[in-house]
Amino acid sequence: MLLQLSAAAAVAFATAALAAPKNHGQCNSSTFPTQIRLAYAGSHGMAVSWNTKQQLANPTVYFGKDQSLNRFAQSDVSTTYPSSSTFNNHVVLTGLEPDTAYFYKPNCGNVTYTFTTARRVGEKTEFSFAMVGDMGTFGPDGLSTTVGKGAANPLKPGDLTTIQSLAARQGSYDFIWHVGDLAYADAWIKEEKGGYVSPYNLMDNGAEYDRILNDFYDEVEELSSAKPYMVGPGNHEANCDNGSNLSICVPGQLNFTGYRQHWNMPSTESGGVENFWYSFDHGMVHFVMFNTETDFPNAPDEPGGEGAENAGPFAPTGAQLAWLQQDLAAVDRKKTPWVVAAGHRPWYVSTTVCTECQAAFEPILIEYGVDLVLHGHKHFYERHAAVANGVSQEITDDPTAPWYVVNGAGGHYDGLDTPNAPYVNTSRDVIVAYGWSLFTVHNCSHLTTQFIGSANNSILDTATLIKDHCHL
Repeated sequence: MLLQLSAAAAVAFATAALAAPKNHGQCNSSTFPTQIRLAYAGSHGMAVSWNTKQQLANPTVYFGKDQSLNRFAQSDVSTTYPSSSTFNNHVVLTGLEPDTAYFYKPNCGNVTYTFTTARRVGEKTEFSFAMVGDMGTFGPDGLSTTVGKGAANPLKPGDLTTIQSLAARQGSYDFIWHVGDLAYADAWIKEEKGGYVSPYNLMDNGAEYDRILNDFYDEVEELSSAKPYMVGPGNHEANCDNGSNLSICVPGQLNFTGYRQHWNMPSTESGGVENFWYSFDHGMVHFVMFNTETDFPNAPDEPGGEGAENAGPFAPTGAQLAWLQQDLAAVDRKKTPWVVAAGHRPWYVSTTVCTECQAAFEPILIEYGVDLVLHGHKHFYERHAAVANGVSQEITDDPTAPWYVVNGAGGHYDGLDTPNAPYVNTSRDVIVAYGWSLFTVHNCSHLTTQFIGSANNSILDTATLIKDHCHL
């Protein structure tokens, strides 16, 4: 059964919080919660998800403002798919207070975790969020201090991974936004051919792909169980071989199946579609995730697209762009003066660009005054000017165009990319190193980015966008 985050499914999620029973139950190896992850679910909700080896009749989350965990919420959503070795369990907690710390425990676990709900819409207090792109598995199934044939840029001895770097700075941001290309499980064939993973076996019924996925989900749990881990689709979520040879992919490793099952983004709360496009508010900012892979004219991952992924579409023709226009048109800039959007593939970047994406999305982002656009896909960091239709505006001059930042440098088995020189005329800084971005929304006029080098948590670039939003 494939999880569809539709209005019908939301009924199962929106279980009222009740007084918790005293006995939270005992786990066994099949019901023990793993891969715990959070996502915002509107201004007064939090999605809690986790995996188990066995299907659960009623996934349950115990929670409260103290460790007595005197409330609980349930759903009936516990799903799997062909080739998956686990079940995905999803529960949404509703009726929560904004900007409030809660303790929680999924199902029968023996560890109590904490989360903090989204900041009150319109709250003017400074906050930060982390952004990462193209971050895969680390260690023996991914990026490490060694590489296989055809890969490059291994970690140096003593370097932190991006996950370790994010964990070390966890107190400095409210949430993480991973804008596509998660896990890189579709690198399994490349790793086996390169002698990095053995044996070379194309007939394992998807076992190696599934193992790498689970490795990644286990690795990010220290992040995703403590802070909302918001995600967007990238081409490496589409299938088991990144469009190269789909005939070897088992049914559960096609058409974004694992991505659609594992995560629970706030599409129901924002009128979006599954984990593909959605929005949420947080303090002074309206955040929007759009999908550069499918569901727009000439989308690269759809049948016939240049990505050869043969995936989607996931909604009627025109639905995504109509939703994006409606969502942005409804933003109350007096409450959320900043609008930040993200989509995986860039169109302002010093290498090959997604012209189809630009044709579909740039006019809408310009029309509705989006302030900042984030991309991944290219495996380096590139900060641009604010840009509209190829014309640059400097970010300190109250630009009317969106500011573009590309960061696909999270790190994965293949390594880093080399941008084309000379760089495009919109480019303002390029860094080829593993890292992630920390954005700080100071007030209604200043928004700063820092590129954090993962190896030692050093700040490799910083810039501040200055806009006159205070008189809206």
